[in-house]
Amino acid sequence: MARDRVPVLKRCRSLNLDPIFLGIDKKSKKQNLRAGKKLSEYGLQLREKQKAKFIYGVLEKQFRGYYAKAEQIAKKEGIPGENLLMLLELRLDNVMFRLGYGRTRKEARQIVRHKHVLVNGKPVDIPSYQVKPGDVVEIKEKYKDIQRYKDILDVTGSRIVPEWLTANHDTLSGSVVSKPQRAQIDVPVEETFIVELYSK
Repeated sequence: MARDRVPVLKRCRSLNLDPIFLGIDKKSKKQNLRAGKKLSEYGLQLREKQKAKFIYGVLEKQFRGYYAKAEQIAKKEGIPGENLLMLLELRLDNVMFRLGYGRTRKEARQIVRHKHVLVNGKPVDIPSYQVKPGDVVEIKEKYKDIQRYKDILDVTGSRIVPEWLTANHDTLSGSVVSKPQRAQIDVPVEETFIVELYSK
């Protein structure tokens, strides 16, 4: 299985991205040597796409699939760039991260893969599973009392849960209230650049 093995802080530096958006409370002491260089229009578009892929942990082929789906949805509602971010936000691993049941999206993905998660009472171990408004997501009963989740909540307990989700940390569960709107998605990505890149 393909993986992105570039060190996280190094990648954040190259993309001019604050690690806090990945759930990492660390700063790199090194400077980005290319920080002052002006990017071409294509360079800006490519950086925004790479940023989105990196934040959500999605590789190129899968990302192209999300964009194609976002364009399909746009024929009925919304605009492609915002639809793309909505689809990425509705991934199960991202929802677990947003609810505070993973310190990072990578950890949330691992928790899903290890079959700790139920969606509407049924086990789901696919991180890219698309949740829908009305879905209830929770940690399986037999894992709720393990130390891992106490440690996670110590770190994420103060994290603000987005308005499109509700979380109950006592029962390690949450529900999807609605589809996320662009104003509710706090990722520093200029999605219009991604649309321009794929429109060429």
